[in-house]
Amino acid sequence: MKRARRWPGAPVALVLTLLLTLLTAAVATTAATPAAAEQTPLRAADPSVLRVGSTYVAVQSAGGSIVVRQATDTAGLATAPARTVWTDTGGLGEVWAPEIVRDGGRYYVYFAAGKGAAHRMYVISSSAPDSGYTAATRLALPDDKWAIDGTLFTFGGQRWFVWSGWAGDTDVEQNLYIARMSGPTTPTGARYVISQPRESWERVVGNPYINEGPEPIKDPGGQLHVVYSANGSWSDRYCLADLRLRAGGDPTYVWDWYKSNGCLFGSHRDTMMAGWDPTLYVDGPGHHTFVLLDGDIATSPPAGPRFPLMFHAVRKGTPYAWENRYWHTGTFCWWGGTTYRRANVPGPTSDTGWSLKFFE
Repeated sequence: MKRARRWPGAPVALVLTLLLTLLTAAVATTAATPAAAEQTPLRAADPSVLRVGSTYVAVQSAGGSIVVRQATDTAGLATAPARTVWTDTGGLGEVWAPEIVRDGGRYYVYFAAGKGAAHRMYVISSSAPDSGYTAATRLALPDDKWAIDGTLFTFGGQRWFVWSGWAGDTDVEQNLYIARMSGPTTPTGARYVISQPRESWERVVGNPYINEGPEPIKDPGGQLHVVYSANGSWSDRYCLADLRLRAGGDPTYVWDWYKSNGCLFGSHRDTMMAGWDPTLYVDGPGHHTFVLLDGDIATSPPAGPRFPLMFHAVRKGTPYAWENRYWHTGTFCWWGGTTYRRANVPGPTSDTGWSLKFFE
């Protein structure tokens, strides 16, 4: 039998101490490594998740109803009991993409409902995440046009609402709009366009061309981002891209927003921004949710660590179709020193700052 080798002249206690230190470091490193991203068992689209303490809360449309799930981690949400918090008893029709937000200790769920061109944004609220919600109230968004995928956030001491909608009354393209809010349910002032699907990489699939699923978040430098889904969700060209508001910029001024020069999370290399790689395991990742503490955009991670993410996608090797979309867990991190460029516009043609990396 071989004897354990000892370092020449090293006391046994010192060797044991060093070994214990190395073991502790290895365990700490393992513990800090994010859980592997994976397809959850939930065959659905448009996840919206926030963390309250140690509980993860998710909201989902289910036919003409909205359900809430709670679990101790993101992977467990798919199999957690679904509790119905609202049902469309008024015949609004087509309940889409609810978003759960926490504001002032109260929960608000924003969702689109309607038939065809009649889709508008609605809101329900409660003091508890999974019961006691109010009746649905229609948001009086400026111009009263087709609207989906709306969510509330606070930036610069001001509440804002961002959503995807039409400029007019016909389905030509889906733009991203922003408006001020005087409270969680009360828009005020005009709407302002902040993005239109005019780049070649977001016009690969259209009729209409799409910018949708906007998700706000603040970077480590304090700049506002709106990460959104581009291209039609009926195609595996669906992907995530980023809008970054320049430092000190006005959220209502479209030229203060700089767009990533390609998809940051997608399954086709020809649409990706330089330096970003396409996905290995899923097709058409999109309509994501940043899993933030209390849903507060200012609680995103500093540079370095990865943070939880959920999105819907179709596993590679599976025919791409809406019915094959599943919720997936993933992670993201901030990526510094990234330049977004634009041409033929007023003001500076480039802006350098934080971007994002996404991981399956």
